Amino acid sequence: MKTLILKLSALLSITFLVTYILVGCSTKESVTEDEYEEVITSDDADFEATDWTTETHSNDADPNFDEVFEDNTVKRLDIVISSTRWASMLSNMTSLYGTFGRSGGGNSSFSEEDPIMVPAEVFYNGKEWYRVGVRFKGNSSLQSAWQAGVLKLSFKLDFDEFEDDYPQIKNQRFYGFKKLSLKNNYDDDSMLREKVAMDVFKNFGLAGSHTAFYTVYVDSGNGPQYFGVYTLVEEVDDTVIETQFLSDEGNLYKPDGDAASFANGTYDESEYEKKTNEDLADFSDVKSLLTVINDSKRTTDPATWRTNLDAVFDTDVFLKYLAVNTVIQNWDTYGRMTHNYYLYNNPATNKLTWIPWDNNESLQTGKQGGSLPLNFSGLSSTSWPIIGYMYQDAVYKAKYDNYVQEVVDGPFNVSTMQALYTSYGALVQPYAIAEVSGYTFLNSSSSFTSAISTLKSHVSSRASAVSSYLK
Repeated sequence: MKTLILKLSALLSITFLVTYILVGCSTKESVTEDEYEEVITSDDADFEATDWTTETHSNDADPNFDEVFEDNTVKRLDIVISSTRWASMLSNMTSLYGTFGRSGGGNSSFSEEDPIMVPAEVFYNGKEWYRVGVRFKGNSSLQSAWQAGVLKLSFKLDFDEFEDDYPQIKNQRFYGFKKLSLKNNYDDDSMLREKVAMDVFKNFGLAGSHTAFYTVYVDSGNGPQYFGVYTLVEEVDDTVIETQFLSDEGNLYKPDGDAASFANGTYDESEYEKKTNEDLADFSDVKSLLTVINDSKRTTDPATWRTNLDAVFDTDVFLKYLAVNTVIQNWDTYGRMTHNYYLYNNPATNKLTWIPWDNNESLQTGKQGGSLPLNFSGLSSTSWPIIGYMYQDAVYKAKYDNYVQEVVDGPFNVSTMQALYTSYGALVQPYAIAEVSGYTFLNSSSSFTSAISTLKSHVSSRASAVSSYLK
């Protein structure tokens, strides 16, 4: 009872603080364009970037993956935002998602508008990065945390977003990285799923983001506040295509909406959001994929259909991805949801290549009907043709089945994964159980340890499921 009272007291205090800041900053419920411009261009341009070195801050340095994405440690990032700018961010969130801590208040659906980005200082390992663009990010995780009264929100960092306002930071980088995401591990009491899932994808030879554990502190004028354990994620449109492909000049898409299903009749260029080559009105690659995957030759002339599909789509990469995604279980992506993946037209092959993204809901049966079964029973092939039609083809199905076996023999092997869960769990636990009310999704420290045990049981159950499926 005492613990519950303390948690309620902390929640009421943080709700009061947010309300006080919002009301005290402006009599309006949302940030107007004039107010936003004032926040961005306030008189703070007179500074010297004294911590700047080529290795740490310049775009002349290659991305330092060993420094930024170290596996076996939990590093710390501090974000310092002026009270005025912080208040503008919170006010903007109120306009997008309603009153903080009130479920169903204000806008009840996901906002199509990104939260505002403001300049802030980022501190790491005794060094400062200057006027870094910082904003809140996410869809369900952002809305749900906000309306639940939890300020452990995900952040997007862009290190030279405001270089036009502050010439001192032109081409500023964080050890070679321009953009990074700090994901709040929403709906994941273990705080491991985002990282572990991507580890498995990458260990199976697939392109994807590097990840690492960080603790985040935010100082909005009253000293550093512990926001908890985050997963730092490499941005696909920054260094993933730059370092994991021979060229970064191809079209990169982040599909979102009906067109992301590639179902017949859903083609919509506005839903194939371009992250590169934005000014070129060339969507012929995604249009070709939609046309070919739904071509009637699939049943009348399967060999020609496969040849045509292989010419525009890296089917082998997709089948490897599909095997991993289905073995580990991940419902919040293609097959259930029309988002959370990228397509990159690899200049080396002129084929669209699948890149996984956003895995905090993986490694569980999940919601929205649950993760797809290994044989995709119940899947509507017309609604999800890339999975449905390829699985119905005997040649592609045989490849998929082989990859399923390779996944459980290799990167998702039971003993390997359980040892990894033990190691990561011990690494993260001190920081996870130190999270405080109002900045955590944990009900108690036992929620964390229980979630680790659940992950260990899950990998064993998936090995059994694969064995049954392949028999």
